[in-house]
Amino acid sequence: MNIDSLKLFVEVSLLGSFAAVARKLNMDPSSVSRAIAQLEEQLGLRLFQRTTRRLVLTETGEIYLQRIAPLLNEFHHALDEAHKVSKGPSGNLRITASVAFGQVCLLPHISEFRDLFPDITLELQLTDSVVDLISEGVDLACRLAPKSDSGLIGTRLFNTHYQVCVSPEYFKSMPEITRPEDLEQHNCVVFTLPEYRSKWVFKDTDSNLINIQIKSNIAISSALALKESALSGMGPVLLADWLVREDIAQGRLIPLLNQYQVTAEDFDTAAWLLYPSRNFLPYKTRSMIDFLKMKFDDK
Repeated sequence: MNIDSLKLFVEVSLLGSFAAVARKLNMDPSSVSRAIAQLEEQLGLRLFQRTTRRLVLTETGEIYLQRIAPLLNEFHHALDEAHKVSKGPSGNLRITASVAFGQVCLLPHISEFRDLFPDITLELQLTDSVVDLISEGVDLACRLAPKSDSGLIGTRLFNTHYQVCVSPEYFKSMPEITRPEDLEQHNCVVFTLPEYRSKWVFKDTDSNLINIQIKSNIAISSALALKESALSGMGPVLLADWLVREDIAQGRLIPLLNQYQVTAEDFDTAAWLLYPSRNFLPYKTRSMIDFLKMKFDDK
C-alpha cells in the first residue's frame, strides 16, 4: 500500500468513476481500476460497489474514507508546511476565470506573480463555461456573482457595478439618453444570458426601482465582443465597470445615466475567489489569493 493508491481511492470516491479520475489525472482508466483492485486486495476489504453506470462506496468503504481522508489532508498539509519553510510556495496552480476577466484583470499581473513565486507553475483555464473545480482539478476560480457558490469556500475580491455605455459617435445619428425610459427608443446590444437581454433595472437616489424593457436585435455571448460592439457604435450596452473603466477614461466610451445604479440581475455583485472545501488551503493557492487581494485592495 502506498500514498498514491490512497489518493486514487479518495479521487474515485469523489468522482464516482475510473474514467473521470483518469481524465483528471491524465492516466489510463485501466491503471486506476487496477490500483483500486490492488488496494482492496491489500486491505482485504471491498471498497466500491460496481454498477453499470457508477462506482458507489460500500459501507466499509465509507468508514475507511472517513478515516483516511483527514490523514491524507494532514499529509499534504505537512508537506506544504515543509515546502513553505524550505523554499516557499511551489507546485502547479490551476486557475479558471471567464475570458474577459482573465484578460482584463488577471493577465496584467501574472508576470509580477511569476517573478515573486518562480517555483509555482501557473495554468490559466479561461472559459465562459462554469468549470467543476473538483472534477477538473482546479485550485482557484475567479467568478462574478451576487454571492459565492454553494459548496465552495470563497472570499470577495472586489465589488462590481454595471454601467450603460455607448461610443461618442453613436449620438451623431441617434437621440440623447437622459433618463432610463429613453433606452426604450434605442436598439441595444445585449448579453445572451436571459436576465441581461430583456430587462435592465435602474435605482435612483431614493432607491426607487425603474424596470426598462430592452429592445434588441443582436445578442452576444462574449463580454469582450459586447464591448467591441459598443466601441463600433452599434448601440448602448450594459457592462461591468472593470471591463469598461479604461475605455471610459480614454474617451472611447461614454457612461450614461450615472445618477442611477443599474443592473440586469442583482445590485450586490462582486468578483469572488473560490476554491474547493478542504481542511487546509495549500500555500500556493493562498499565495495567489493574497497577491490578488493586494492588487485589487482599492477597487
